[in-house]
Amino acid sequence: MSASLFSSFAMGPFTLQNRVVMAPMTRSRSPGNVPGGLVARYYGQRADVGLIITEGTSPAPEGLGYMNIPGAFSDAQIAGWKGVADAVHARGAVVFVQLMHTGRVAHPLNLPAGCDVVAPSAVAAPGQMFTPEGQKDHPTPRALTTAELPGVIQSYVDAAKKLVAAGIDGVELHAANGYLLEQFLSPVTNQRTDGYGGDADKRHRFVVEVAQAVVDAIGGARVGIRLSPHGVNGGMTSYEGIDESYIALTKKLAATGLQYVHVVDHSAMGAPPVPASLKRAMRAAFPRTFILCGGYDKASATVALVEGEADLVAFGRPVLANPDFVARLQADKALNAVDFSTLYTPGEKGYVDYV
Repeated sequence: MSASLFSSFAMGPFTLQNRVVMAPMTRSRSPGNVPGGLVARYYGQRADVGLIITEGTSPAPEGLGYMNIPGAFSDAQIAGWKGVADAVHARGAVVFVQLMHTGRVAHPLNLPAGCDVVAPSAVAAPGQMFTPEGQKDHPTPRALTTAELPGVIQSYVDAAKKLVAAGIDGVELHAANGYLLEQFLSPVTNQRTDGYGGDADKRHRFVVEVAQAVVDAIGGARVGIRLSPHGVNGGMTSYEGIDESYIALTKKLAATGLQYVHVVDHSAMGAPPVPASLKRAMRAAFPRTFILCGGYDKASATVALVEGEADLVAFGRPVLANPDFVARLQADKALNAVDFSTLYTPGEKGYVDYV
């Protein structure tokens, strides 16, 4: 039974060497927002999985909400991602770069000069953000105008095209964890009165338009999306009709032709669980690859695959701390613990020195 986790899987035109996915995790190891050789080494070490989904990567300067996260809009950044692609492909894995515009989860001190913190509406995120000057309250963002939205969509398209041209296999649109795309989905953060706000259908519109534009640009086989219904990151909360909204959204995303939907459940870290009924309904609404993430181990991942709950299962911290994660699972070897003190610190320690 457990062998199913280690069997190959056809994800569109890609043959994954197993059904284990490395989940996206911010690591803040890209000074100047450029992923360098250290980043390529990190992902190359972990390429015994079938699919690597990289850390959140901004498609535009104004999306760089955190310090030292990578982008995908400059020549230097794209060259860095080529190095990642080469390192991952050398070990047989497939790699998708997660495109993450942070929206209101940002601070001006972390953005290039002249960039505003922007969001669907002028509603500040709760809490604080780490900056070069220490912890700072999240500012009230500037609401994007209707006229600006096509330009934001184009930034996703441009980044996706450049990444694929550099050898990256595809992109994952980050519509989870409280960042810009999810900010459009939630009535808590989307209080617009134009065609992109109001009822659920209008709140879906921007995300679906981004997905369709990227699919049209690089092909649906190279596009996935991450969703986190009932998540609480970035000030998100549940709301009336959320389950029905995500089922309807999944159907619309299926119609765009994108390759996979990736659902993350943060209940292992204290968030409300994604109801099993919602996961099943989203799975039924999507005809291609379905990925689940959130607190899985070998046994529970195997059950999810065998029972048809998912095609692939994503693991985060265990892959971070165990570059030979798949081999350890196969051999039932003990796993390294994560060194939380080095998650976001610069350099090799806690990044490429796990053995």
